Order: sequence, then C-alpha cells, then structure tokens
Amino acid sequence: MKLAILSRAPRSYSTQRLRAAAVQRGHEVKVLNTLRFAIDLSGDAPDLQYRGRTLSDYDAILPRIGASITYFGTAVVRQFEQMDVYTPNTANGISNARDKLRATQILSRHNIAMPATAFVRNRADVRPAIELVGGAPVVIKLLEGTQGIGVILAPEVKTAEAIIETLQSTNQNVLIQHFVRESRGRDIRALVVGDRVVAAMRRTAKGDEFRSNVHRGGTVEKVDLPPEYAQAAVRSAQIMGLRVAGVDMLEGADGPLVMEVNSSPGLQGIEEATQLDVAGAIIDYIAGQVAFPEIDVRQRLSVSTGYGVAELLVHTNAELVGKTLGESGLWERDITVLTLHRGATVIPNPRKGVLLEAGDRLLCFGKLEEMRSMIPERRRRRAKVRKLPAEPIPTEE
Repeated sequence: MKLAILSRAPRSYSTQRLRAAAVQRGHEVKVLNTLRFAIDLSGDAPDLQYRGRTLSDYDAILPRIGASITYFGTAVVRQFEQMDVYTPNTANGISNARDKLRATQILSRHNIAMPATAFVRNRADVRPAIELVGGAPVVIKLLEGTQGIGVILAPEVKTAEAIIETLQSTNQNVLIQHFVRESRGRDIRALVVGDRVVAAMRRTAKGDEFRSNVHRGGTVEKVDLPPEYAQAAVRSAQIMGLRVAGVDMLEGADGPLVMEVNSSPGLQGIEEATQLDVAGAIIDYIAGQVAFPEIDVRQRLSVSTGYGVAELLVHTNAELVGKTLGESGLWERDITVLTLHRGATVIPNPRKGVLLEAGDRLLCFGKLEEMRSMIPERRRRRAKVRKLPAEPIPTEE
C-alpha cells in the first residue's frame, strides 16, 4: 500500500518506528507535514494540495495530530475521508478524544466506568461540584492538557476553589475529578489496535508525584491485562471512533476506571516496556483495512429526502417487547435495523429472529416520518397563563 504518516515531527521515535515498520513490510510510505496541506474545495471532487502541488494518490493515512493544531489537522484528515482514503482514526474521533469534557460525556453515555467528574463555570457552583465528586482532595484538569500538563491535585476545598478561580480568570476550562486514592500514583496504558489490545504497561509516578506520565519522570513496566481491563480499553477506543489509541485507566477498587483516550499515543515507552513491535501491529492493521475505508454513515445515509438515521428505544410498555425483529413490522414500515444495543452489548446487523427486550436501543435507517411516529409523545406540563397587570410596567428612560 501507499501510506502517508501525517506528522510534524519526522524524527520523533514514534514516527520513525512507524515509517521503518512500513518499509520493512514492503509498503511505500512518506511522512508529510500536516501544516503544509491546502484543502482544495474549488473542483468537482474533494482534493488536497501539498507544498503547492496536487497531492498524489494514497491508499491510507496515519494521523499523528498534535494538540496545538487540532482544528487544522482534523480538517485535513476529514478531507482525506471525503476522498475515500482510509484512516484508522477519523477526524471526528480525534476531535472527540482531544476535548476531555466531550470525551467524558461520550464515554459516560455508554456506561464506561470513570472517576466521578463535574464541569462548572460559575464560582458559586465550584464547592457543590467538589462535593458531587466525593469531596477533597480532587484532581483539576485543563480540557486540552497533554502529557500530564494542566493536571493539578488540590488537597483541600479552599485550595481547589482558588486554583479553579485562577484558571477560569484566564479563560481556561477545567474539569473537577474525584481523586482515586487506591491507584497510588499508578495507571495502566493499553495500546488498542482495531478490536484488541496489542500491548499494555503500568506507569508509576516518581516520588511524591501523583501523575504517572513518562514525561513527568514516571517508570513503566509490562503488565498482563485482565480481561475486564482489555474490554474497557477496546470499547472506549471504539466508542470514540478510534482504531489506534492509547487508553489510560486507573486501577479502582471495583475495576478499571478510564481516564483518557489518546488518539496519537507515543510508542517509545510501551515498546521499551513490553519489547513488542507495536508499530508493526499498527501498520499490519492499516494494510488489512485499506480496501474498506470507514465512512460517515449518517452523512451518507441522510442524503435521501425523507430518509435518515435515528435511534428507537424499546419502552417497557411498548408493543415491541417480547416480539422478534421479524414480528416487529419495522421492515414493512421501510425501517432497517443497523445495530441493536442492549446494555453494554452491541449486536451488529441483528437477524429477524432476535427477541426484543425492554430497554433495547435500535439504531435504524429508514423513513423519518415512520420512525417519528414510533416515539411516544412526551407529557407536557400545562402552561400557566398569567394575567396582565392593570397598569403598564414602567420602563427606564
């Protein structure tokens, strides 16, 4: 295949390893500076310019988008997607992972266990938010911090309030997160490629430092990942829309707690700790996927007038409960079920013999009017009409 690695650091360990692994396997590979692209929207089809010239054809790209160029970098990746060039990490997935608040919102929607987290803007809401996550000490995180930068441990409520007030005064958005004492300055980094964890390591903070990042002086060691940790890592990466990701987890008392999903994980620490060819696993996965570029399903399926994608919830008192998909009448109403979500289980392309249960969520494509008619009306509060005052309300001049 012909592969482009999008990176502004061609001499970094990760970029060099990925390039070497691709060359070793007989692929044609080039490292392209992400900032030297120009998105060409003038023609009949989406295109890209690189260093002022029309870009040649590529089978796949591997984005290594830094935090400082997220907006432009994801725009370039999105343009490659419009050109049907395969990428293991979509522009939407990279954007989701880069924003810690957005990532937390998405993962919590899918029942991924995480440290209790709150997000507030008003000073008066800070103290209640700290109590909401379990009280001091709390961890304060900048939304777009990387490598442990912008992560602060506040031992007391007053200290936390002062730190948050200072950060917000400089227009910084912060998360307030429960401090997991039992982690003891340790976390686990799982490297997800496709639908499996290819390598995992435990990172341990140095001395009194609670951040275990290698860039903060933390040490690393190989770890055999328990099944529940591997499952949490793979699910988190897939939910975010990433096929290559580093998933950071704390070892909580009741199991894994996902902290962060990184769309451009570094390879040096995990390859040295595990002695595994992680770069090679990434290249092999991409090579196996180039014939099947991922597409924005909602974008492609919503172009037909009157048709679209929607999610239907099987309510407890609905007539669908206890029926099979074949008996549901959905096909007769021109509605196709793409996936069935049952708790943490996902059934892709479910067969007509699947029995529906209360709480099932059906991701469907079909006639929008038919799907709207299946959503029960929400009970509305009766509006209270206030009588107008006898005299007009005075206004200030």
